[in-house]
Formats: sequence, C-alpha cells, structure tokens
Amino acid sequence: MTPSVKHRVQLFASWSDTLGPEVEVELPAGARVADLLETLETQAKSKSITPLPRPSVALNQRYAKPDAVLAAGDEIAIIPPVAGG
Repeated sequence: MTPSVKHRVQLFASWSDTLGPEVEVELPAGARVADLLETLETQAKSKSITPLPRPSVALNQRYAKPDAVLAAGDEIAIIPPVAGG
C-alpha cells in the first residue's frame, strides 16, 4: 500500500469561489502537480456546472510544471488566469 500525504492548498479567484480559499488534499506519496489538479478539478465538477479555467500552480512560491513532485509541507497555491485592463 502506498502511503499518502496530506497537502494544504490555497486557492484564488474562481477556484476559491468554488472550493473555498483553502483545502486539504490527500494524495499518494510521490504525487505530482498534475495529480493534484486532476483531484481538484474532479471536486470542482461536483460543485459547479461551470468549468473552471486551467490554473497555474505555485509550489513553494515558484510556478511549477505538471510533472513537479509534491512533498509534505510544500506551500501550494492554485492561481487561475487573470484578465482585465
């Protein structure tokens, strides 16, 4: 059995409106940013019929690629695209 790790995730804008400003997500050890997004997108689909924009993910205050591995204690933020003038 693969051990799991709980990650605290901060959400902003439309993601925060849908899931709340902060959520805790439990993923298998060695999970990647893409796994986190997939889990959060599944949760969002159950709460909203409007699809959320694909966000950027900040990992320890730096933008992370989908293949970045998450570790216990990482600071994770979900940052949707921003439009406006």
